[in-house]
Amino acid sequence: MLRDLSILIPARNEEFLKRTVEDLLSNIEADTEIIVILDGYETDVPTDPKITIVHNIESVGQRAATNQACKLAKGKYVMKVDAHCAFDKGFDRKMIDAFKETGDNVTMIPVMRNLHAFNWVCKNGHIRYQGPSGPCKECGEPTEKDVVWIAKTNPQSISYCFDSEPHFQYFNAYKKRPEYKKDKEEKFLTETMSIQGSCFMLTREKYWELDICDETFGSWGSQGIEVACKTWLSGGRVLVNHKTWYAHMFRTQGGDFGFPYPLSGEQTSHAKAMAKKIWFDNMWPQQIRPLSWLLQKFWPVPGWTDEQFAKIKAWTLPQKDKEQNKKEDKKENKTEIQTAGIVYYTDNRLDEKIFKQCQEQIKKSGLPIVSVSLKPINFGENIVLPLERGPLTMVKQILAGLEKIQTDVVFFCEHDVLYHPSHFHFRLTKKDIYYYNMNVWQLRASDGHTVYYDCKRLSQICADRNFLIEHYKKRLALIEKNGFSRRMGFEPGTHNREERVDDFKAGEWRSEFPNVDIKHGKNMTEARWSQSEFRSQRSCQNWKESDEISGWGKGKNIISSI
Repeated sequence: MLRDLSILIPARNEEFLKRTVEDLLSNIEADTEIIVILDGYETDVPTDPKITIVHNIESVGQRAATNQACKLAKGKYVMKVDAHCAFDKGFDRKMIDAFKETGDNVTMIPVMRNLHAFNWVCKNGHIRYQGPSGPCKECGEPTEKDVVWIAKTNPQSISYCFDSEPHFQYFNAYKKRPEYKKDKEEKFLTETMSIQGSCFMLTREKYWELDICDETFGSWGSQGIEVACKTWLSGGRVLVNHKTWYAHMFRTQGGDFGFPYPLSGEQTSHAKAMAKKIWFDNMWPQQIRPLSWLLQKFWPVPGWTDEQFAKIKAWTLPQKDKEQNKKEDKKENKTEIQTAGIVYYTDNRLDEKIFKQCQEQIKKSGLPIVSVSLKPINFGENIVLPLERGPLTMVKQILAGLEKIQTDVVFFCEHDVLYHPSHFHFRLTKKDIYYYNMNVWQLRASDGHTVYYDCKRLSQICADRNFLIEHYKKRLALIEKNGFSRRMGFEPGTHNREERVDDFKAGEWRSEFPNVDIKHGKNMTEARWSQSEFRSQRSCQNWKESDEISGWGKGKNIISSI
């Protein structure tokens, strides 16, 4: 399902992530989704159908996490935002409306305000503006953080550039220029040489075409320069939309709100050196304009002398074989389209009504299906293995399906799960991880009672086809040699016991709407309906019980409709 806008939030150790997401939910007016990447940490995030949450076990870095979010995006437009921001009411609609006037060869930003997120308050009522923690400076009493979340109307930032190092710079002098005043009065859209990287928006297609978050720059650094140069020098424009705003909280000193990623001088120097080499030497394959063109357009530019500009101006775009560059780019293309398909397996013992209803729900995905059964069925491309039900047979069924289907990505589907179409929107960010959809509710067929707890289920796996084939070949060989042991586990990548098949890890994602795992008495594994049935409470974290499942309705009605 195509949406208007996907908001991409790479987050690591972000204190104000929950507040940022709540702010977004209260202010979006278009068909907008929010994709949060918890990059190597866990924290509380609101639950809402508009939100997709992915938890990386190990941090991949800010640029990689942003790309990870964009691969899941369903919006025509994508907006990367920091995890400590507030937003104007209807900001998404106002930005989309502006693109209707400008066309899509644009990167656009709202006006940037400063976010007053909190104060330090002591018991005597003394208030200190956000900054490093510590006792009250007036009376010496301990202080507590009071979140106020105010978007300050002054200052408001509307123009940016970079100097000859290159370093990010505010470009306040540009506001005095006639072209700025005219564009603001007539169009409410003004040009800016560069951006501040906490918020920017463009089409999802353009994001990938320009490789807008090139991971070779490293995790962090020179983000605004990269985005602006790639847009301007490829023939596009970078614009500020004066009809809307966002407010950004800037980092304070003292360790209370520092950079969440390990930040070394070496890393920032690497990003700066990359930016200088690529654009100052006109080495970016997709540019059709030299950097001198951009400097001339905004000249004079703070941080540039006439001598420095003269050196840049002397360079011209090198003559390159554009077609060869395109071929080379495709070889390194991080955004290749992943074809997806379904491997479905059944023991043919399920109640016919549940059997058919679950199949009809899977068909809504529109993906190719290979079904592997113990008796013939009319579902997808059917393979029949006339074997006895059991763990070894299930492995043989899965492997037969994997070897038959020819897609890049495979979703496992079981015969007693109602899969929501949003489950099949997920695509891989890495080929050597077993990904599990964690948004699954357990439904008791006898009375419609529903339960949720964090659990990685085999029925929710999505991974690279070749990666899965290698795993199940090894699993089959181990079972045939040593017999099946439950210590091996059904779910790849979910434990570190010696009996594990391989050392690869499991990842997580959450679909927009949950899947429903129906428990009917004939399941291969026993269902649990209370926390006391678990040996360890770690095995049933985030336990919830409800009569209703989001996107599906009441449990009793789900059962009665089957």
